[in-house]
Amino acid sequence: MGAQLRVYKRRIKSISATKKITKAMEMIAASRVVKAQRQVAASTPYASELTRAVGAVATGSTTKHPLTTEAENPTRAALLLITSDRGLAGGYSANVIKAAEQATKALTEQGKEVDTYIVGRKGVAYYGFREYKVTESWTGFTDNPTYADAKKIAGPLIEAVQQDTAEGGVDELHIVYTEFVSMLTQQPVDNRLLPLSMEKTAEETAAKDVIAPLYEFEPSSEEVLDALLPRYVESRIYNALLQAAASKHAATRRAMKSATDNAEELIKSLSRLANAARQAEITQEISEIVGGASALADASAGSD
Repeated sequence: MGAQLRVYKRRIKSISATKKITKAMEMIAASRVVKAQRQVAASTPYASELTRAVGAVATGSTTKHPLTTEAENPTRAALLLITSDRGLAGGYSANVIKAAEQATKALTEQGKEVDTYIVGRKGVAYYGFREYKVTESWTGFTDNPTYADAKKIAGPLIEAVQQDTAEGGVDELHIVYTEFVSMLTQQPVDNRLLPLSMEKTAEETAAKDVIAPLYEFEPSSEEVLDALLPRYVESRIYNALLQAAASKHAATRRAMKSATDNAEELIKSLSRLANAARQAEITQEISEIVGGASALADASAGSD
């Protein structure tokens, strides 16, 4: 009995130490998600308005540009996947990787070759383990991304869009990331960044009751679109990085809270078993004492 009680106490001590760690990680994630949520709220209006402005400029121009012109027979697409550098976030990275695989399959079925770009160590490790081809990857900043990180990612993607497909360029640019809806809801999404959908932009403009203005381009519409292209891609990637970071922190908080709650339940269960073992040990000792006393009394009575 004594050995069993020591085992229970050792397990309770170990689980209590783990509970302290998960509780601390839950509190850290909770503080980080608030900051990330504010950054998302600050960057989303800028990205949305820039998208609307680019769509309005493109609508008023007849220039063929990679930003707005659909290829007659698209054969190649770039897909940017945003995952996390760290784990302990439940199914966060697994869900967005699954969405990227589905997007890749859909593009492949359309007859398009897919160039994959990855952000985050989890995605890099997943694709590397399965020996999938990765064109370029970036790691080390997913928890707290900056606009400089977005520019670093956007550079090779813009270059690929501007190149001819025969020279390794792409006709389309897709981005798969986790959208932050609320503290309880985060969902993987697949958005096509380029070419920009004019129909979607027109619907958004109509929904806001905004009248599309008329533009005069100086020096030319093509140069204006050339200047807007990197700004558009960078802002959308930056917003996606912030959304993914907020989603990851929220997922970590939820996972660590669940781990802490499970640890508490396990400690309660082990405490009950330890108490039962202690009670059984005490009962056995009392029985032995009573039995010994009875034996001594019988021995004394026999000698008399």
